[in-house]
Amino acid sequence: MEITGKVHCFFEQSGTFKREFIKLGIPAEDYDIQNNFGETDHTDDLFAEIEKAYEGGASLFDSISKDDLIMAFFPCIYFTGFTNPRYFTLENNNYKSLTTRQKFDAIIDRADNRNDFYKLLIKLSGIVILRGLRMVFENPFSETHYLHNNFLFEPTMVDKDRTRRGDYFTKPTGFWFFNCEPTHGFTFQKPKKHLKIIESKSAGEAGLCSEERSMISPDYARNFICDFILGKEQINSQLSLFQ
Repeated sequence: MEITGKVHCFFEQSGTFKREFIKLGIPAEDYDIQNNFGETDHTDDLFAEIEKAYEGGASLFDSISKDDLIMAFFPCIYFTGFTNPRYFTLENNNYKSLTTRQKFDAIIDRADNRNDFYKLLIKLSGIVILRGLRMVFENPFSETHYLHNNFLFEPTMVDKDRTRRGDYFTKPTGFWFFNCEPTHGFTFQKPKKHLKIIESKSAGEAGLCSEERSMISPDYARNFICDFILGKEQINSQLSLFQ
């Protein structure tokens, strides 16, 4: 893929990809309503921008061209298949102190929230498809993931073990390519050690969609960009993920 414009990295943790694109000589900026690391370029409410753009109003999408690329790390809190199904059962441990009516209300609230996030993701997809913009959208992926058989199409590719490209977690991840196709490089790298930040910030194991677990190593970001976006050969490159 040739990027003659700019890369727009959406949502939290996208700063890691931004920095690696810049190191590779490609202009990049990140967008998120939060600025936990003090380096977010645009503290925009992306959900509000998606709503405005989908309804035909002025939005940040007006400044994105077909020469650009959007990298969207859409929040997975309501989609992940490992924990979310339990939130829709009366036996969920978080509901133990609730009355039966309160349990039903909690389940309904959870369903409403997931539907809101799902609609926003569909609208984001509609914006890029209708405008012909290129986007790579990321989310954890498994057979029980909500987007499996419940989205516009299945992931273009699934990275089943991110540690093989130098990330901190195995964390099988789906990547959906819109208006573009992945290249077919493959770079193996010695897995990195578990994040030290988890030991210092969390009393127990990091949650599946916690900030700590969402952290992406710079090595993984660089390897992914070179392998599947730029088709840039690196040292020790091996067979493609598709083979």
